[in-house]
Amino acid sequence: MYINFPGEVFLRMLRGLILPLITSSMVAAVGSLDARLSGKIGLRAVVYYFTTTFMAIVLGIVLVLAIQPGSGDSKLPTSGTSKARLVTTADTLMDLIRNAFPPNVIEACVTQFSTLVIQPTGNASNTSMYDWDFQTVSDPGTNILGLIVFCIALGATVGRMGDSGKPLLDMFTSLSDAMMIITKLVVWFSPVGVMFLVMAKMLAMEDFSVVAGQVGMYSLTVLLGLFLHGFIVLPLIYSIVMRKAPFLFLMDMMQAIATAFGTASSSATLPVTIAILEDKVKVNPKVVRFCIPIGATINMDGTALYEAVAAIFIAQVRKVPLDIGKVIAISVTATAASIGAAGIPQAGLVTMVMVLNAVGLPADDITLIIVVDWILDRFRTAINVLGDAVGACVVERLSLEDLKPKASGAQGSKDTVMTAM
Repeated sequence: MYINFPGEVFLRMLRGLILPLITSSMVAAVGSLDARLSGKIGLRAVVYYFTTTFMAIVLGIVLVLAIQPGSGDSKLPTSGTSKARLVTTADTLMDLIRNAFPPNVIEACVTQFSTLVIQPTGNASNTSMYDWDFQTVSDPGTNILGLIVFCIALGATVGRMGDSGKPLLDMFTSLSDAMMIITKLVVWFSPVGVMFLVMAKMLAMEDFSVVAGQVGMYSLTVLLGLFLHGFIVLPLIYSIVMRKAPFLFLMDMMQAIATAFGTASSSATLPVTIAILEDKVKVNPKVVRFCIPIGATINMDGTALYEAVAAIFIAQVRKVPLDIGKVIAISVTATAASIGAAGIPQAGLVTMVMVLNAVGLPADDITLIIVVDWILDRFRTAINVLGDAVGACVVERLSLEDLKPKASGAQGSKDTVMTAM
């Protein structure tokens, strides 16, 4: 479709920036911080990510149990033409660890690992998991998590090398600054690119009647949850920690939110998010370049909320009762699935299978919601990006004392000693 061409070019430009921007920014940010400060910032970021993800899941579960979008007589089809990819919770978590430690850093730039579960032929219902075949395969796509882990290790090592590591650190710092200049140029094209991306998707949708009925109520439940989390919960956290109104912050972030909506990829939006936080919001670049790449990989508030709502909705449609144990299982697996979901379009749809497995629902039931996933994916990606941005602001606020330069005090003490001598 020709109308998609400007949006495709914009998306290609953003994806082309991801690899050099992440690697240079992470090495420069970690290398310029001492190891103790990097650990503090990383711990605060991870605590924030898990806290907001848990809050999003709880909010989604409360809404779907209260609204009951899947109740009533179901007119939805029992199966679809597409076959869902089988995924287990254990394999998803192990894939996360595998990708964190790539055997080849160059290979990590273009591929990532995932476990392929092959169901035995014949009467599979009578076979145990021991009879299934598990294969580790390489999927095309940048292994963001592996590159982040490598860059953190490289940056920390270069920072500890002192003067001997300064030339290498200066090179990464210069590369990071150069990539930010290029990113700012690409950002100017974002309104046009986003507009054409959304228009192409809207025109490609053949039947708008699918948003009616139970699927429509499901969509409204997800959107309500995303709205409450993105524009009530996250701004409330921002106001409490930052001690100021969140309205100006939300206005500044609108361009990043719109880009996330258009691209449906938190990784593709990463250059825009970094540029806006540094230029408009004025967050410390060291914190931004440390937290945002990590957040784009593991902080998926919108995805976690969506997966919790979707699993319970499908259970309601299939008239499967859910006790407190299964609700807790959904919460835990939705958290793991959101962390394991890559920052690419509709990655949450793949990890959704493991959440369905947690409540004993067949993986093929994912076809009940796949028809509206393209639009919900864009909304939840926007909330993911907003959550990353709030996290960077919160971490910077909590790290103000640690980020203050201490060289002047140390230099003053040194001068005093020299004078006394």
